[in-house]
Amino acid sequence: MKKRCTAILLAAGAGKRMESKVAKQYMPLNGKPVIWYGLQAFEESALIDNIILVVGRGETDYARREIVEHYGFKKVDAIIEGGAERFESVNRALQVIAEGRMKTPNREGYVFIHDGARPLVTQKIIEDTYDAAVRHGACCAAVPVKDTIKYADENGFAKKTPERERLFAVQTPQVFETALILKAYRLLTEYLAEPENEEIKVTDDAMVVETMLHYPVKLVRASYKNIKITTPEDMETAKIFLHG
Repeated sequence: MKKRCTAILLAAGAGKRMESKVAKQYMPLNGKPVIWYGLQAFEESALIDNIILVVGRGETDYARREIVEHYGFKKVDAIIEGGAERFESVNRALQVIAEGRMKTPNREGYVFIHDGARPLVTQKIIEDTYDAAVRHGACCAAVPVKDTIKYADENGFAKKTPERERLFAVQTPQVFETALILKAYRLLTEYLAEPENEEIKVTDDAMVVETMLHYPVKLVRASYKNIKITTPEDMETAKIFLHG
């Protein structure tokens, strides 16, 4: 029997590199807000039971009215404000799960964490990451890097060239057993609360699981089209992919 799956869609970023007064998640992409595409993918997925939408400060009413209600998304159980950093936004969403603040609890299922600025996630990526999470407990979408990567020293000189065959560009969704990701973020929160501990720069959820629990995260081959919109050029690329 399939266990319950909750998707956390992160849409709290300011998107300063987009050179726009409108947050990138609300910018129009082929007639729909960028955030619509991720919500629609999870709404249509037979695997996803409910969605937690994380938005910027003061945006919950707007997101409920102009996104969730306007487009008729039925799976959105909660709309919450995110934090200053990505990991804070994820942690707030996880607390909704941990505290049972959803219509149906998800204590023993799986959690999908996805960037709202990745509008081109497909049903195949959702299904493949779910299958990997069931087998391994933790996984993330990723693609092999195409370019040679150089590791630079503090002065900007090439210091080392890692083997390209072992390098992957990590994407989202990142999928975890509910208990696993809740424990990882609880330990991170406790670690950061101690002033004597060294600062950890958290860049994704897999890193939290790897660092806090030393738990291996499976890389799942995704798609080069599953881009994250960061700059105006990315919007043009996404339009091309959507037409394709």
